[in-house]
Amino acid sequence: MNINKPSLIIGAVVVFVILLFGNSMFVTLQPGERGVLFRPFTSGLDKENIYSPGFHIIAPWNDMHVYDVKEQQSEEKMDVLDKNGLSLNVDITVRFNPQYNRIGYLHEIFGKNYISRLIIPEVRSSVRQVAGRYTMEEIYSTKRAEVEGAIISETQEILKANNIDMQALLIRSINLPEKIKQAIELKLEEEQKFLTYQYTLEKAKKEAEKRRIEAEGLARYNQIINASLTDRILKQRGIEATMELSKSPNAKVVVVGSGKDGLPLILGGN
Repeated sequence: MNINKPSLIIGAVVVFVILLFGNSMFVTLQPGERGVLFRPFTSGLDKENIYSPGFHIIAPWNDMHVYDVKEQQSEEKMDVLDKNGLSLNVDITVRFNPQYNRIGYLHEIFGKNYISRLIIPEVRSSVRQVAGRYTMEEIYSTKRAEVEGAIISETQEILKANNIDMQALLIRSINLPEKIKQAIELKLEEEQKFLTYQYTLEKAKKEAEKRRIEAEGLARYNQIINASLTDRILKQRGIEATMELSKSPNAKVVVVGSGKDGLPLILGGN
C-alpha cells in the first residue's frame, strides 16, 4: 500500500496541530452557559454573536469567554446612614443573571468579575441612597415596605441598563442600636395604645349618637300619636271597646251614656 508522502506530511501536521491546540480549538458549552468570541488578529470582540450550549470549533488563536448565565445570588451586610445621619446595619440578598444575548457588552465593560465590579457596588449604592431619604424609624417599621420597594426599583433599573436581569432583592434583616430599637418599639406601643383608645372613644360616641337618634324618633312618634288622639276619637274607641265587651255571655245590661265622660256602662255582669 503506497502512501503519498505529501499526504503523510499533511496528516502529521494536522495531528500535531490537534494535539498542540486541541484545548483551544474545541469548546463545549454546558447548559446554563453562553460564550462570546474574541478575535485578536481580526475583528476583536464579537458582541453580537453569542454561542449557545453545545460543541464548537474555533480557530486556535481566538479566545472563547464562557459565562455562567444561570441565576446567581450575592449576600451583602452593610452599614448605612439614615436621614438624620444615624447608623444601622442591613442584610441584603440579591438574585440575578446576565442577559443571555448581551454578555458581549457585559464582557466589554466589566469582564468576568462583573459581580464584584457591578452587582455589589450598585446594590450597596442603591441601599445607601434610599436609606438616606428616610428616618431610622421609617426604615425599621412605619415605611419598611416603601423602603424595600424603592431599593428594588432603583437597583433593578441600574442593573438592567448594564445587561443584568435582577430576579429578586430581599432585605433579610435591619439591625438598629439596641437603645434606639427599644425607644422605637416603646413609641410604637404607645401609639398603638392611643389608637386603640381613640377607636374605643369613637365607638362610644357613635353608640351614644345612635341612642339619641332613636330616643328623638320615639319622642316624635309619641307626639304624633298624642296629637291625633282627640276626645272624640277616644270616646269612639271607648264605645267600640264597650260594645265588644257587651257581646260577652256574662254581660246583661248596657247603659249608653251613663259612664264617666259619657262612655257606656255594662251592668249585671257575673
